[in-house]
Amino acid sequence: MSQSAVAEIPLQPSQPRRFFKPETQTAMLFLLPSFLGFMIFMALPIVASLALSFTNWQLISTPSFVGLQNYIKLFTVDPAFYTILGNTLFFAVEYLAVNIIVSLTLAVWISSLKRGKAIFRVIFFLPTFTPTIAASVVWLLIFTPDGLADSVIRSLGLGLPNFLLSSTWAMQAVVLVTLWANVGYNVVMFNAALDLVPKHYLEAATIDGANVWQRFWRIRLPLISPTIFFATVMTAITSLQVFDEIFAMTRGGPGSATATLGFAIYQKGFTNFQMGYASALAWVMFVMIMALTILQFHMQRKWVHYDD
Repeated sequence: MSQSAVAEIPLQPSQPRRFFKPETQTAMLFLLPSFLGFMIFMALPIVASLALSFTNWQLISTPSFVGLQNYIKLFTVDPAFYTILGNTLFFAVEYLAVNIIVSLTLAVWISSLKRGKAIFRVIFFLPTFTPTIAASVVWLLIFTPDGLADSVIRSLGLGLPNFLLSSTWAMQAVVLVTLWANVGYNVVMFNAALDLVPKHYLEAATIDGANVWQRFWRIRLPLISPTIFFATVMTAITSLQVFDEIFAMTRGGPGSATATLGFAIYQKGFTNFQMGYASALAWVMFVMIMALTILQFHMQRKWVHYDD
C-alpha cells in the first residue's frame, strides 16, 4: 500500500477507556445499598470496637488511651476471665458434639421413613422460628423449683438437684435449651443431603453384600461430609457467641457457672459501663472464632470428600 493511500485513510477518534462495562456499573448500583449497610453497620463498628479495646471508656466520659492495659488485665489480673473462657469452651465443645450427633441421627431416621418426611422436617424446624428469649423464658419456668422438670424429677425419685440452681447442672440446662431451639437447622440440611445421595451407589453396595451400617459409614457419610463440615463450622461459630439463653435463664449463675464470653461482654459493657474492657473481651472472642474456623478448614482436608 502506497504512502498516499495510507494518508487517505481517515483516522478513527480514540474511544475513552471505561474502567467498568455498563452491565458491571448497573450491578454495582444495585449492590451499593447493601455495601453501604455493611460498611456502616458491620465494618465501621468492628473497627471502632478494635480502637475502643485500647481505651478506658466509661460510656459517659471521654475515652482515654491505655494501650494494652485491657488485654493485660484480662490475662493476668482478672481472676474470672479464665473461668469464663473455660465455660465458653466447655459449652462450645459439648453443644457442637451433641448438636451434630443428634441432628444427624434425626436426619437419618427421617430419611428412612416411607411417608411423613415433610411433616417431621417441619416439626423439628419449628422451634427455630421461636424468638430465643421467649423460648428461654418458657424453659426457665419449666426448670424453676416446683416447675415441670422439677416435679417430674421428684416424681421419678431420681434425686437430681434443680438444674438452674446447681453449678454442675446449670450449663447442661443451657445446652439442652440451645439444642432444642437450634437443632432443626442441621436436621433439615442433613436430611436434604442424605436425600441427594445417588441411589445407584446404595443399590450397588447392597448387591455387593454391604449391610445398613456399612452403607451409611462407607457411602452416605462420606458423600454428605461437605454438608457436615459446613454445619460444624456454623454451629461452632454460634456456640462461641451464646448469650440469649444464659441472659434469660441463669444470668451467668449460679455463681459464675454459666458465665460465657458473650454474657461477660454484655455485663462489662452495659452493666459496669467498661466499654473498653468489653471491647477487649469481644476481640478475644473474635480471635477464638477465627482460630477455630481456620483449624476446621485445615482439618477438613482429611475427612471431607467432594464427589466430582
